Amino acid sequence: MTTASEDITLDGPREGPRSGNAPRQLVVLLHGLGANGQDLIALAPVLGTVLPDAVFVAPNAPSPCDMAPFGYQWFSLQARTPESLYIGAEEARPLLDRFLNDELARYGLGDEQLVLVGFSQGTMMALHTALRRAGACAGVIGYSGLLVGGERLAQEIASRPPVLLVHGDQDEVVSPEALPAATAALQGLGVRVTQDLRPGLGHGIDEAGVALAASFLQDIFGENES
Repeated sequence: MTTASEDITLDGPREGPRSGNAPRQLVVLLHGLGANGQDLIALAPVLGTVLPDAVFVAPNAPSPCDMAPFGYQWFSLQARTPESLYIGAEEARPLLDRFLNDELARYGLGDEQLVLVGFSQGTMMALHTALRRAGACAGVIGYSGLLVGGERLAQEIASRPPVLLVHGDQDEVVSPEALPAATAALQGLGVRVTQDLRPGLGHGIDEAGVALAASFLQDIFGENES
């Protein structure tokens, strides 16, 4: 089981800023179960055209995946009850929080310049962590994930960053029904949510989903920096 031990330090591939300037934004990419930071850092060159002054960081999750012979996990998914998902995400959250704080300090940035992008289990962690941080980040982008602990969120929510959720309507791993469920729960708590159900898409990210992310980033930062 993943624990937020002080002995664990997250790290992974980094890219940017493509402008060569000092970073003005920090985009943290959180991979899914059984993958690693290399899985999502490929988004950096594309999203970097929108945010050329952004630094992209894709940390490897803290534990070896217990359901595959390779890759990492934020927490075990061998049990997938709502309670076990909440416990797993909550145990991993302090470690991710510490990483985010350290990265912001590294680049001299504030929460208002931070974006979390997640895929699958990474989306679970992005939402679970961002909504409980005292300082609101600039935004959260979640692909093919779900909202963990939605029934507890009213008591635990600390900030309300804008959220983009994208999900394939043919997702065979995380039910597409997770999209409207998360949207309704978040909107009910005053979170601005943009959602898109991608036709014909399974458990993955398509070009249209990346384009939605680029538009979302332009919107939340109020300018086109390309």
